[in-house]
Amino acid sequence: MPYKDLQEFIKCLENHDQIKRINEPVSHLLEIAEFTQRVSRRQGPALIFKNIPGHHLPVITNTFGSPQRIALALDTSDLDQLGEDVAKFIETKTPNSPSQKIPESIRQRIANSTPTTVTNAPCQELTFYDDEIDLYAIPILKCWPEDGGQAITLPVVLTKNPESGERNVGMYRMQIYDKKTTGMHWRPNTGGAKHFQIAERLGKDLEVAVAIGPEPALTYAATAPLPYDIDEILFASFLRRAPIELVKCKTINMEVPASSQIILEGYVRCGSRRLEGPFGNHTGYYSPAEEYPVFHVTCLTMRKDAIYPATVVGQPPQEDCFWAKATERLFLPILKKTFPEVVDINMPIEGIFNNMAFISIRKKYPGHAKEVINALWNTEWMMLRKIICIFDEDVNVQCLSEVIWRLGNNIDPKRDIIFVDGPVDSLNPASPVPSYGSKMGIDCTRKDRKEGLKRTWPPTMKMEQEVEKKVDRLLSRLGLI
Repeated sequence: MPYKDLQEFIKCLENHDQIKRINEPVSHLLEIAEFTQRVSRRQGPALIFKNIPGHHLPVITNTFGSPQRIALALDTSDLDQLGEDVAKFIETKTPNSPSQKIPESIRQRIANSTPTTVTNAPCQELTFYDDEIDLYAIPILKCWPEDGGQAITLPVVLTKNPESGERNVGMYRMQIYDKKTTGMHWRPNTGGAKHFQIAERLGKDLEVAVAIGPEPALTYAATAPLPYDIDEILFASFLRRAPIELVKCKTINMEVPASSQIILEGYVRCGSRRLEGPFGNHTGYYSPAEEYPVFHVTCLTMRKDAIYPATVVGQPPQEDCFWAKATERLFLPILKKTFPEVVDINMPIEGIFNNMAFISIRKKYPGHAKEVINALWNTEWMMLRKIICIFDEDVNVQCLSEVIWRLGNNIDPKRDIIFVDGPVDSLNPASPVPSYGSKMGIDCTRKDRKEGLKRTWPPTMKMEQEVEKKVDRLLSRLGLI
């Protein structure tokens, strides 16, 4: 059964011994972040801080900071199988897709996922307007010493296209400026930023709602690399196998997840920018201060039993790495539909998501690996990958020791490395200018004479199967395996 709210998910974590309550006083200014990142690095439990000086709201962090908790959040024991379902879901939303290939079970699951609207919602049990609004009354974290200020780090931000009315749900950090205004860290290619660009072209402010602590599936959906025209709330409903309940906002024409902990209603002002940052980011470096749009809060609503959820990012591994690894598994089937030769992908946690991807393929002809590299850079999901390494299909790209072994042995740098200039992650500290720099592709596959090899490729060493089986039995009998 789907979790109806964060509180129910917390009960699930308790049943699986995956959460720890901290009763000692810990400040929301730096101390919670330091506590959390130390626990997160060893894939420790989720944490609830109950004693925050000056605040009555508890804080939960590291909620999704392990593969087990990610699986629990998405209510699955097999992310790869869920990825197959996600691929079918997205296929139904793709124009001219062969609809006859979609199983009836998936069709029915989609039909049962349409969000519903309610009139009474837990997220509106307490309501604050005008001078009653005080963001500082919430224990919003300051995570790193040089951060520009406290920042909401796990917001689910809802906007609508001012022209078409299509909804977008994304996750963008929000630095607190004062009691009623924050930054809105929209990168240029995100859904929220596109909606704001349309609003500014029309000379209008953009209404925005922020849900803090909705259902776990929606928190994930806000981070997923979905096609632009797919509604994340419908996607989250599909993941949880039940419709998400929405409620109309008090001061703007938006609907928000009814079971959320806290809702911020307001608008981003047309033509207005303010310095936001620095911010200690998932790269392990501070991202610099830059001008970003400003969000003005017109109403704050919350549950009576609200818990404030936050995430801490920094040098990996941290909690956000496990969301990224879930995305890797859930969206691999979609990548395979575009590139049938792809066998597997590993975006290593140490590679900061956008920095590195190891991909195995069924190589069919000379130059195939380089062709795949260039094609991947032309897809929305892979366009920001700074380094793409392509391996043969028999290479286990999930095993870093095997990847490095093959990488070190299989390449001739002059022949097998290609460089291109293009878009890169805006957080990449090494690019000459923000969001644009060079990228590297490495062909780590076996070569033949058609690819310039002037000798025979050596065979990989492998023991005879009968010897392996005999030694397996011996080791087992001696208790050595």
